[in-house]
Amino acid sequence: MFSQLFEIEGNPIPESASVGQMVTAGGVNLRYATFNRTRFALKGTVVILNGRNECIEKYFETVRDLNKRGFMAATFDWRGQGGSDRLINDPHKGYVKSFDDYVTDLDQFFTEVVLPDCRGPYFILAHSTGALAALLAAPLLVNRVQRMVLCAPLIELADQTLAQSTIRLLSGALRMAGLGRRYMVGSSRPRETQPFIGNKLTSDPERYRRNSRLYEAHPLLALGGPTVTWVNAACRAMA
Repeated sequence: MFSQLFEIEGNPIPESASVGQMVTAGGVNLRYATFNRTRFALKGTVVILNGRNECIEKYFETVRDLNKRGFMAATFDWRGQGGSDRLINDPHKGYVKSFDDYVTDLDQFFTEVVLPDCRGPYFILAHSTGALAALLAAPLLVNRVQRMVLCAPLIELADQTLAQSTIRLLSGALRMAGLGRRYMVGSSRPRETQPFIGNKLTSDPERYRRNSRLYEAHPLLALGGPTVTWVNAACRAMA
């Protein structure tokens, strides 16, 4: 794992950054960062939960916007991606046994970092995989978080040839057969940056190029496609 933040031209580390690491009960090291804009009256803290194959650095712009509006920000990289520990020998493979592990990590982040070090009230801003984890963790967050804003939550596998229930059964069977650490069909190792035209991530060419440059400059932050086990865990969580 990394105990530092990385910047590139056009995406500097916010001045208010403080980076650290926490260790889970299972010995997984998770990288986190807090951003405290002390020059302004604080309105509380926004906890940012990123998506699959994202990292703290992709949210520097968001952090600066929140700081300008009087909010602290706190975030961490999910286990298996970004600057946190990778869980299997091939660091490019997206892997997690269960999304319950994400929920446990989020609970620990609140207990060890957010509640003692960040000013309330607390809010969550989550994207994709992070939004699904936030929904799963809602029973634990009900007395901690006032509101959650969920952007493109991962609650369905859209535009797939097979039905989601079929994908769940197929990935489960492959995992039971000992193939859980293989890439799921259609996935692969990180490749060269694809052209902006035709991408399904964003309509903003400048931010697309910025995020591409980030992973080109710091490839160890990048992640390839999901494994069979990750897909099965996601399907179970969505259900």
